[in-house]
Amino acid sequence: MERQLCQNQAHWNESDVILNQLMEIARVSALAEMASGVAHELNQPLGAITTFAQAGERMLDRPEPMVHRALDVFRQISREALGAGEGIKRIRRLFERDLPEPARCQMSELIAEIRPVLDIVALRIEGCLKLDAPPALPEVLVDRLRIQHVLLALVQNAVDASTQIAGASIRIDVSADSYTVEIGVTDSGPGVPAELQDKLFRPFFTTKPQGTGLGLASSRAIVESHEGTIGFENSPAGGSRFWFRLPVAEGC
Repeated sequence: MERQLCQNQAHWNESDVILNQLMEIARVSALAEMASGVAHELNQPLGAITTFAQAGERMLDRPEPMVHRALDVFRQISREALGAGEGIKRIRRLFERDLPEPARCQMSELIAEIRPVLDIVALRIEGCLKLDAPPALPEVLVDRLRIQHVLLALVQNAVDASTQIAGASIRIDVSADSYTVEIGVTDSGPGVPAELQDKLFRPFFTTKPQGTGLGLASSRAIVESHEGTIGFENSPAGGSRFWFRLPVAEGC
């Protein structure tokens, strides 16, 4: 029995490594494609804006300023800037997908569906994943996959924060009041330094050598698209707790 458990553990670890590698390749490829598209859409209008701005400066920095011609130049600058904005909108549409209609569900059911994946992620620190959730909670109206993405991102973040801690554990807690359902993920790490606290949810900000800086930023975007809120606090006993709140579905 013990031998079988060891074999299963090795298999899970190998699968986890492969999964992480595939996810990293997908993230890097998507970022590279997006960066290339942004550069293509912005380089030409930015170059034109620079040229027009320099021309406008020369027209006005004269004993007799060429005001009318400068006005034409400023109109060109405005058109180029608007064109750049349209280019960014086109790129965003490339990465949008048709989202399913939100559905009513229990948060405990949503967590149960993704629990096997969360357990595999927790194996990186050879720790345990604890779940503290009451059996019955008010329903929420959500896109299940997107909220599961948020939960996975917070658990991965907690695991990364706990890698140097012996006997680390990750705790997921769920609670509710009359208006919101709150999900928290607590790690065993050192907490978030004060100088980093206002940067955590910014796109592309990361303290990880191989990080993309998109996990927490995308989580905030998803939660806010559900009219929810997301945040964190350091625990007095050590570690940090990241949480997000979602409004209770009408009629509950």
